[in-house]
Amino acid sequence: MPQDSLARRLVRRLLPAFFILVAIDLLATWFMTGVIGPQPWLLRDLFWVMLLTQGLLVVLFVWVLISGIRFELTSINQLADQIRQRSIEDLQPLDLAGLPSEIAPLVLHFNDLLLRLDDSVQAQRRFIGHAAHQLRTPLTGLKLESELMLGQDLPDDIRTRADRIKSVTDHMIRMGQQLLVLARADHAARPQDSFVRLDLCEWMRQAGADWLDRARDQSVSLQLSAPDEPVWVDGDPVLLGELLANLIDNALRYGEGASLIQLRVISNPPSFSVEDDGSGIRAEDIDRVFEAFYRAADAGPGGSGLGLAIVREIARAHGAWWKVVSRPAFPGARITLIFPGPWRGACLTRAE
Repeated sequence: MPQDSLARRLVRRLLPAFFILVAIDLLATWFMTGVIGPQPWLLRDLFWVMLLTQGLLVVLFVWVLISGIRFELTSINQLADQIRQRSIEDLQPLDLAGLPSEIAPLVLHFNDLLLRLDDSVQAQRRFIGHAAHQLRTPLTGLKLESELMLGQDLPDDIRTRADRIKSVTDHMIRMGQQLLVLARADHAARPQDSFVRLDLCEWMRQAGADWLDRARDQSVSLQLSAPDEPVWVDGDPVLLGELLANLIDNALRYGEGASLIQLRVISNPPSFSVEDDGSGIRAEDIDRVFEAFYRAADAGPGGSGLGLAIVREIARAHGAWWKVVSRPAFPGARITLIFPGPWRGACLTRAE
């Protein structure tokens, strides 16, 4: 048997107890029959005593056997707990330390599967990033050409077509940018390495100010409510800026009839929300709005279905929770992001 096999461990654990039980049995038998000269009636009593003793020894041996098996299976149970508690993004190999040799080949093959799966996921992520990056240059050129065409005197039908070309190009450029952000926000890509400590209140003032002109163009008032004292979190300012941009863009694009968008920062727990007083989100769509490429049945033209999916991935990368509230509980729609508080992102492991 291999040195670290489960069978060898059990035999090594059980043999001492077995030899002790046999020695006690033989010693008791020798003492009763050799040292003492029993009478027939005493022999009969000794027979029943020995039979009872043998039954107790069998029970004791079974207990030692079961406890030994349970003890030796502890490492396998720990391995099962480790697999159950793992994040779905964690594809690192499992640790073989302390496992019986009978289980090691299974774990080795499982680790090989994890490595091949990780390579496949990484290749898919690289493809998305490269494709989105490579599409930006020709799309930008196409957008420029369409803008030059629109700057000239054109027949109405050609101008309409050029306008459509520019609109579709803008949509494709935006989708490419969102795919790049989605690839960067992926938890396995470790965006936590670029986290810095920032004040949610000051960050919200600066990031929200970029949307004042667009909100004003759509006759929507953009307001900020934040405490006077700083609200500290650790995060990636670029990713958080993209998250907020998607939330405000979503409120402007789909908040039909909205006249106010409220940006609200809360100190305890550290969180912020984007609220609008528009038509809200239908109850059947609330559980699906964060799915990639999902678009509600009443969604208007434009949009790619990636905005809230990006919000979800960036929130996951920051260890944050999200909550959606709409009519009738709230007069409009409110999306809240709750952060776990400041922590050192670079110290996190992929399993967290």
